[in-house]
Amino acid sequence: MNKAIKRAFLDTEDGQIHYRIGGEGDSLLLLHRNPSSSNEFHELMPIFAQKRRVIAMDLMGLGDSDKPPRMYSISDYAKTVILLLDELGIKKINILGHHTGAYIAGEVAAAYPDRVEKMILCNVDEFTEQDKAAILKRYAEVFQIKADGTHLVERWSFRAAYVGSTELNHRCMLDEAKCYGYPAYAPFAFTKFSTIERFPFIKCPTLVLSGTEDIKGLIQLGLAQSGSRNFITKVIPQAKVVDIEGGTFCMMNQKYEEISKVVINFLDFIDVLP
Repeated sequence: MNKAIKRAFLDTEDGQIHYRIGGEGDSLLLLHRNPSSSNEFHELMPIFAQKRRVIAMDLMGLGDSDKPPRMYSISDYAKTVILLLDELGIKKINILGHHTGAYIAGEVAAAYPDRVEKMILCNVDEFTEQDKAAILKRYAEVFQIKADGTHLVERWSFRAAYVGSTELNHRCMLDEAKCYGYPAYAPFAFTKFSTIERFPFIKCPTLVLSGTEDIKGLIQLGLAQSGSRNFITKVIPQAKVVDIEGGTFCMMNQKYEEISKVVINFLDFIDVLP
């Protein structure tokens, strides 16, 4: 991580939350996917920190944050965002959320509209009940520790097909390994969450980024349907949708230059929505 980015912890009644922070000016909060951490924004944070204060937190149960004493809901995760904003004295903020982080970002904007300036939702889907069951089953299996260690080789090989970089695969592996042997906190939360019910309450300017390879991968795994992303403009009619060509599950690391340009343009200019 860039030397300008520092690490810190926030004490809560459910344990400590690890976060990274750097830069000055208007604030941007980054919320990561599952099973990752704030390290997902390793490449993006130094770019954003050149123009604003940027913060990335590890969700409870993931990364270097503590494992919570109970299963969290998306609403619970949204409350931890507010706790961090209050700790940092931030009244209003911009939020970028990726996958699990996108559901949390959306809930923060819906439940605490006076705290969100603009929002960027990345790779967010409306899953069917069948999809949700498949997701929970998959992570229940993935997070199991096998005595012979073959789970590590299996996951390394699976991810190598779309990660490309050995170094990035290693970083992803380290984050994922911190979830092994524990409940699937984040999948449990977002599979209990209804975007159709909550996202219509989002009224702030919203940018939606969709990785073209990300959704293809979910469909191939049987975890999403071909039209699972079409809901977004119906429930958030003011949203501007931008496809990130070639963007995979790891697009925050792989497409950081393109993503940073689109996001900075969205945050810096007022007249960007149709």
